[in-house]
Amino acid sequence: MRKIIFCLLALFLLSPNFSASAAAETQVEILYMNHGPLRSTIEQIKEALSQCGDKVSASWYDFESPEGEQFMAKKGIKQHVPLMIWVDGSTLAKVGQNEVKFVGFPSGAGPWLYQGKWTVEDLKAALAQATGNK
Repeated sequence: MRKIIFCLLALFLLSPNFSASAAAETQVEILYMNHGPLRSTIEQIKEALSQCGDKVSASWYDFESPEGEQFMAKKGIKQHVPLMIWVDGSTLAKVGQNEVKFVGFPSGAGPWLYQGKWTVEDLKAALAQATGNK
């Protein structure tokens, strides 16, 4: 019995399909409002994620759904926010010489009051950095 358990454990640890692929994914979490003004940005984010192939695993949380409410409680979010993106657990990323926070609409999109200071190009750069070593 011990030999069988040892063999299964060795197979699991040495198999690239199990050990390497689980560690190779960059985790991206997106909290969003499913409203008209944000839909074009959502499509741009989906396109940016698709360019990463299997190096990224994305989880989407609708702000107004029960899952979104649970996610916001887990993250400690209490304010009204149209969009937040976490790359490997952080909304902050160093892009070039700038620190970017993926909160609100991208610059130049959506209502002025809810625009953040980031672009979809910043997100693409952060994803490229996060997946570069994977």
